[in-house]
Amino acid sequence: MFNNYFYLNMRRLTDYFPLSGYEIDFIPVGEGERSGDAIAMRITKNGKTEIYVIDGGTKASGEALVQHVKEYYGTDRVDYLISTHPDMDHISGLRVVLEKLKVRELWMHKPWEHASKIINDILDGRVTQHSLSERIKESVRLATEVEEMAKEKKVKVCEPFQGAKIGSYFYVLSPSKEWYIELLKNFDKMPPTKSTPMPGCKAFASSADNTAYEDWYNETLKEDGETSVRNESSVVLLGILPDDHGVLLTGDAGRQALTKAYEYAWDCDYDLQQCRFVQMPHHGSRRNVSPEVLDMLLGPILPVGSTATKTSFVNTSKGAPDHPRKSVVNAFIRRGVKVIATKGKKICSWSGYPPRNGWGSASPLSLSRKVEK
Repeated sequence: MFNNYFYLNMRRLTDYFPLSGYEIDFIPVGEGERSGDAIAMRITKNGKTEIYVIDGGTKASGEALVQHVKEYYGTDRVDYLISTHPDMDHISGLRVVLEKLKVRELWMHKPWEHASKIINDILDGRVTQHSLSERIKESVRLATEVEEMAKEKKVKVCEPFQGAKIGSYFYVLSPSKEWYIELLKNFDKMPPTKSTPMPGCKAFASSADNTAYEDWYNETLKEDGETSVRNESSVVLLGILPDDHGVLLTGDAGRQALTKAYEYAWDCDYDLQQCRFVQMPHHGSRRNVSPEVLDMLLGPILPVGSTATKTSFVNTSKGAPDHPRKSVVNAFIRRGVKVIATKGKKICSWSGYPPRNGWGSASPLSLSRKVEK
């Protein structure tokens, strides 16, 4: 059974090394309206431990990650440092982790290295492969800085494409290399190409002041939500942990990426509905999921009063009024998922390790009658 705890104070956990177990820690990112992701994991099997960090949030949350790994995992090393995509609220803290901890491998996309695959599709004949590569580097400047720092520290850098295995426990479900290159053509600041613009390249006006009403069987979440192309390029990870609990980490992936992830896992004889832990995509944005996608990932709506059998964490800053969206939280709850938001606090899901000193039970979110229209 998953156990969920929120951060109360910084007491040190007494040394304890189980034969097998894991801890999944969501570190809060930011205090304003923008949310980010910073996740740390400790996984032990047969006495052997691997440490993972997935995204680093801001510089401040990167510092918090470093402190957390040292304080609660009792180490100054990270075996696998993973960047899901190059947004500032996900990647900035990775520089701090690289600077202050010993990292074995860095997994991140390097879009500038794929300029040769798309140069022939660029409509402007004056654009060269070199200038295109430099333009991409400038658009993802923080990612290039992270890679340069890793190289300076002689950290192995790998690209996380579909089918890759990271460490002993994680598999990349999306994106495939081919689809990533198609997405790259429509990244911000890219010159026009022969390709038809993909969906998800527009800004969305807020409609948070419009209210809709839901109950258990009345779901207002739309089927046509679109997120940005860069979000769709997020790495989607499946973890198979020591007790066979499945863990799905989604970054800021949208409907297309989540569908491709599900289909790839299915082709590999794994049904993602088996996952007991699911990260809510993009901090609970309604642009990233739909009823159809959630039926695939989580299963259908359950009868009223059904016991939750899964847990979902969502990283939202203290001052983010729109995240997570109530309609998305409701959709998860209807499908048997207990939803817990950071809202400025650390939260942990664990098995095999003892309760931490100074941590207490977290309160899941409840079904909302009024939701955003």
